[in-house]
Amino acid sequence: MIVSQLEPRFQNDCNCFVAPKGYADRYANPFAPRDLKFFPGDWQKQLPDYYGCCASIDESVGTILGTLRELGIVENTIVVFLSENGCHFRTHNNEYKRSPHESSIRIPLVIQGPGFNRSMSVPELTCQIDITPTLLQAAGLPIPASMQGRSFLPLLDREVKGWADEVHVQISESQTGRSLRTSQWIYAVVDSRPGQKAAAASDHYEEYQTYNLFDDPHQLLNLAGRRDDPKLVHYLGGLSMKDAATDLRERLLARMLEAGEPQAEIQERFLYP
Repeated sequence: MIVSQLEPRFQNDCNCFVAPKGYADRYANPFAPRDLKFFPGDWQKQLPDYYGCCASIDESVGTILGTLRELGIVENTIVVFLSENGCHFRTHNNEYKRSPHESSIRIPLVIQGPGFNRSMSVPELTCQIDITPTLLQAAGLPIPASMQGRSFLPLLDREVKGWADEVHVQISESQTGRSLRTSQWIYAVVDSRPGQKAAAASDHYEEYQTYNLFDDPHQLLNLAGRRDDPKLVHYLGGLSMKDAATDLRERLLARMLEAGEPQAEIQERFLYP
């Protein structure tokens, strides 16, 4: 069974988020995450309703879990809570998503039920396409060879050998873009040529944004195309930006081919010294 909550999706007709009546009042002057506080955007106006929507979802999930308990099947039911995408409140572009930043691509994933009740957080990177293979394995069913996703059930037993700790992100509509999220990096490319905004894919991309999440978790310093200097090399832990970009470029291209995309080239932002 799938329960799809509309909230907290942005409502284009009113240019706002819409919490249930009275819910926004609970979150006046709310906590603001640091990755929002650095930028103007419109989070100041929108967060109360956004948080109100999230509170309403919490109550809905509680009702579902309570019903499973009343029916006596909660111990034999796997419950997965996840989201479609995040929200950056117009801090990174002129809309609310479709950017390579953590606030857009990092979403909640909470699972309970047989095989999952470990009281643990898994640090490895997973993706939405990994959900179905994981649930099939948990239910003892075969995983079709045609599926691109991977079951992350072994990660719960800390069987991490061979796990590719990276995620391929496709960005559409606002731009024809691709991104690679690793444990350390966000590396994003875009086809900025006229007429490419709504294309499904491209054979030509340019380096667009690169963030070192170890030292810059809020993605304030775009390293794409930056020339190396002693301070920057120290900032990257002794790694030159050229070497880092070369590695990320090759890994992203491999992921794109794996996803069935056409062979593409990625142009460096400019030549490194």
